[in-house]
Amino acid sequence: MEKIRNFFKVESNYQLFIVNLVFAVTGTLAVYFAGTIIIFVGLNENSINPIFYWIFRILLLIPVYQFLLIIVGTLFGEFSYFWEMEKKMLNRFIKKPQ
Repeated sequence: MEKIRNFFKVESNYQLFIVNLVFAVTGTLAVYFAGTIIIFVGLNENSINPIFYWIFRILLLIPVYQFLLIIVGTLFGEFSYFWEMEKKMLNRFIKKPQ
């Protein structure tokens, strides 16, 4: 368990459980909301090419997941943990001047 806690950078088994629960809930909600947003926009597999439909859905899933990760993490009392994770991820996407 110590190796797993070190990997996730958590202090206790309870916090490890909460972090994994947040990931699970966020993933489920992100898939649901991405589908809901696509339906709201009026897209479905029959209205456009299925390849474009799935590409659009997967691309939509990424920002929805990131947004929900902060919200769900906050609801479970782990805002600072997930905020640090988001900052690291955003820094990977943003090019820094050399």
